[in-house]
Amino acid sequence: MFSAHHSLKDPTVTDDDKEAFRQAMSGAKPHKADLRAPLDQAKPKPRARFTRADEQAALAESLEDDIDTIEHGYGGTLRFQRPSVGRRTMRKLGRGGYSVQAEIDLHGMTLAEAKPRLRDFIEYSAQQGHLCVRVVHGKGLGSGERGPVLKNSVNHWLRRWDNVLAFVSTRQVDGGTGAIYVLLERK
Repeated sequence: MFSAHHSLKDPTVTDDDKEAFRQAMSGAKPHKADLRAPLDQAKPKPRARFTRADEQAALAESLEDDIDTIEHGYGGTLRFQRPSVGRRTMRKLGRGGYSVQAEIDLHGMTLAEAKPRLRDFIEYSAQQGHLCVRVVHGKGLGSGERGPVLKNSVNHWLRRWDNVLAFVSTRQVDGGTGAIYVLLERK
């Protein structure tokens, strides 16, 4: 391998060094001069990426979401309650004050796998007379820039199912923002 202070005319460059260089450069191709930008060309003028219409659309969309939807997109806590569920009940649920009678772990599942399993679990738990269950959805740390995909979907699905009265992210000891306590309407 070449060191930084060697040159091709340096007597300390060995034949092995030269051969290593030739092998390293064997697949290299020279740049075509016409593909390079001229050096004397002026920089392009900056342009705004978003128009005022784009900004208005983004603002309108943000106002449609409630604070829970906005927060959960950033890995925060989940919280939902129907109008019939009081503050005291929500406080008790959030503190882990209800006995968890069943649990499902969706962590690592695809959305196609998770939705029917969660729906069956919620329906079965309500039919069994369970009041409180725990759903582990994970924090979405492996989702990259997409954010917590499964967590967001669970939040969306549960809000639309009638037998779900409320849910809130669990205490740290029970999974923190990677799981929720779900309060069910008994059937």
